[in-house]
Amino acid sequence: MNTDSYRNIVFRYEGRVLTVALNRPDSLNAIDGQLHEELARVFVDCAADPLSDVIVLTGTGRAFSSGGDIAWMQAMIDDPRQWDKTAREAKQIVFSILDCEKPIIASVNGHATGLGATIALFCDVIFASDAAKIGDPHVSVGFVAGDGGAVIWPQLVGYARAKEYLLSGELMSAAEAERIGLINRIYPRDDLDAAVQAYAKRLAAGATQSIRWTKLSVNVGLRAAAASILDTSLAYEGRSNGTRDHQEAVTAFRERRPPVFTGS
Repeated sequence: MNTDSYRNIVFRYEGRVLTVALNRPDSLNAIDGQLHEELARVFVDCAADPLSDVIVLTGTGRAFSSGGDIAWMQAMIDDPRQWDKTAREAKQIVFSILDCEKPIIASVNGHATGLGATIALFCDVIFASDAAKIGDPHVSVGFVAGDGGAVIWPQLVGYARAKEYLLSGELMSAAEAERIGLINRIYPRDDLDAAVQAYAKRLAAGATQSIRWTKLSVNVGLRAAAASILDTSLAYEGRSNGTRDHQEAVTAFRERRPPVFTGS
């Protein structure tokens, strides 16, 4: 595995456990064009890595990932042709997580929002810090939750709860996420890494092929859902990229004021 080809992701091995960490801590691991491209291939590389059997996905610094980078959003508004590449990569991210035979454990060390939440929720097991918040605030920036949120949230918590949070963009505490079944477990921040590593090493010591094929079997339904929904949701997200409301939200964020939406 050529880890040197990654600029915004760092890697660490502990035995047969490979930790993959988003590494833009100064921006709370916000996902820009470069990191998005790296996320579209990292799970393919992890799947082929001969030195690991279990993957842990986390973020460096205070956050797991704060979602899409605002400057990147503005760049896609200014040049909508960039969206075609982004949409292709978005599908690659989702399907490469689902198709990676190795179990992927999300270690949500801090806030996970937008695409950051989507990536965490598509992982096989999700452990979080009790100080983390989780949510998909796409609509808060005038965007459709098209990059996977419309797929995974209903699968985990049902349609009613999924729509409650996706339509409002509201964030929830890790405790609430655990209560409604969005994530598996929460731990005090200082205990999270040890808990994740203990579970990862348990899987790494297990019957590797049986674990991998069980994951793939469970993911058949998730993969079918993603295949039936992603093209539509990404198409709507692409349409929302060109709306005045999305531009207003991006501008308001940069000006540190509430957006004023007009429905256009």
